[in-house]
Amino acid sequence: MSETLQSLLERVSIPANLLEEPAPDADALASILKAAVTAPDHGGLRPWRFIKIDGRARENLGQIFCEAAQQQSPDIDADALSAIRGKPLRSPMIVAVVAAVKDHPKIPDQEQLFSAAAAAQNLQLAANALGYGSIWLTGPYARDTYVSEKLGLKPKECIVAFIYLGTPSAAASIARKKIQRRPDPADFLVEWTG
Repeated sequence: MSETLQSLLERVSIPANLLEEPAPDADALASILKAAVTAPDHGGLRPWRFIKIDGRARENLGQIFCEAAQQQSPDIDADALSAIRGKPLRSPMIVAVVAAVKDHPKIPDQEQLFSAAAAAQNLQLAANALGYGSIWLTGPYARDTYVSEKLGLKPKECIVAFIYLGTPSAAASIARKKIQRRPDPADFLVEWTG
C-alpha cells in the first residue's frame, strides 16, 4: 500500500484540547497551504482563502466569540462566557478556511463552496502527513455575521472551517494509534445500471 493511501486511511481528528505546541512553523504551514490549494477548482476561480490565527490573536478571537454570544444572548452567564473565550485557546494555531465565492455565469456558488471544503480537507491531510494533528470545527461562530465581519470577510464570503492545528499530545498519540472504527464503504455504495 502506498504511503499516501496509508496516510489517508489513518487520518483521524485529534480533539483540539489534545493539540500542543509546536504548531506548524512558517515552512510547514507553507507546505500545508500548498496542498490545500490543490483542491478541485472548476474554472480556476480559487474560491478560498485562509486566515492564520495564533499567539495572542487566539485570545482576541475568544473575545470576539464572547461579543457574538452576548449579542445573541444578552443574559449569558459568566461561566458560559469563560468557556466560549477559551475555545480558540485549545490548540496553538487555528486556520480559518474561508469560501471566497466569486460571481460567475457558469460556476455556481455551491460548487465554489465545495472547492473551499476540499481545500480544508487537503489542509488537514497535509498537516497529518507532516506529523501534526488537526480537527475541523465550525460551531455557531463560523456562521455568525459579527465574527465574519471582525475577521474581515467580504459579503459573499463565509467560514467553511476553523481548522485547529498543533502537535498531538502523548494522550492524543495513544488515541491516534487506535484508528477510529470506520464505516464499511460498501454500506454507502449503490450501483446504477441505467
